[in-house]
Amino acid sequence: MGGWWDRHMVPKLIGFCCSQPPVMKRRVEVVPLASGDVLELGAGGGANLGLYDRNRVAHVTGIDPSDGLIELATERMADGDRGFFHLEKGVAEALPFQTGRFDTVVCTFTLCSVQDPARALAEAKRVLKPGGRLLFLEHGLSPDADVQKWQRRIEPVWKPIAGGCHLTRPVTDSVTAAGFHVPERHGRYMEKSPKFAAWVEWGVALPG
Repeated sequence: MGGWWDRHMVPKLIGFCCSQPPVMKRRVEVVPLASGDVLELGAGGGANLGLYDRNRVAHVTGIDPSDGLIELATERMADGDRGFFHLEKGVAEALPFQTGRFDTVVCTFTLCSVQDPARALAEAKRVLKPGGRLLFLEHGLSPDADVQKWQRRIEPVWKPIAGGCHLTRPVTDSVTAAGFHVPERHGRYMEKSPKFAAWVEWGVALPG
């Protein structure tokens, strides 16, 4: 793939898939927990826009590497969103923000497609204030051996179609390996979704 497909079709595909009811149902369990000054990784597409509790959140800065997804998020913004939500082009592995700036980092369906998940999580930890929190919701490696076999078989075909999305990356284990403490682990298969892409894990992570 690449080229025309990545520029024009992948943003539409991601915008559609990441806004489906089973996905939004999981987002509702995580995004409203954000508070204070928030950074959202992979914010293009704007799927989380309407889920922030504006009584708890002062401002959201979003970052995304995709021009197409940034455009989609901008199209989804209402007039009242524009002062509340600011979107910049960039990558999670090299955040253009000072250390200790944000109260909350939100990361939803993003770690599957970044180039270096460990570096992205290290950057998330760096920009959090003392006492800040990482809220994560990601799909990834299933705990079931039979599903894992299918994930590994499908992934080489899946990645170029889906903008570099990986099916076999561990989620919560990657967060803890980056030095976060996750008091409660949550995971399940999303409803009405193919199992190879349906396993999601989520939680609140505290810098260790």
